[in-house]
Amino acid sequence: MIKIDIVKRVAKHLKLKDSEALTVVDAIIDSIKETVCEDNRLEIRDFGVFKTKLRKERTGRNPRNRKEYPIPARRVVTFKLGRELKEFSTQQSGRSQPLSVPASGNPEGSSAGSAGRSEVSSGPSGPAVGSSAPSLNQEPPTSDESD
Repeated sequence: MIKIDIVKRVAKHLKLKDSEALTVVDAIIDSIKETVCEDNRLEIRDFGVFKTKLRKERTGRNPRNRKEYPIPARRVVTFKLGRELKEFSTQQSGRSQPLSVPASGNPEGSSAGSAGRSEVSSGPSGPAVGSSAPSLNQEPPTSDESD
């Protein structure tokens, strides 16, 4: 799923034009970015917590020629799944269908699972994403959604 898929879902759910939904999604993303950068933490109850961490300076190695080079210290954003999202993803992990959160936001028959974490960092070679969070097994939406 990519940003435009989220925009189309928001547009359909709120009965907005795609351009209006894009404005809403962009505003939410900008607010999340600003809050995480300024406050170093954003908690969305039952969804998860975004935090910034400082990675220490370390030595890297090019696997091709085994040459060592310094990797400077940098800040990374981490994400820890909230209880409800963790339970929902654990419940859905064995299925090959796309996830859909019920309108109430409370998945039925939830069971506790291990804490999922994901880290996102940006380095000299561009953005890198490392993830140990459980796969959400999402499939692309069907093309029957209207603009």
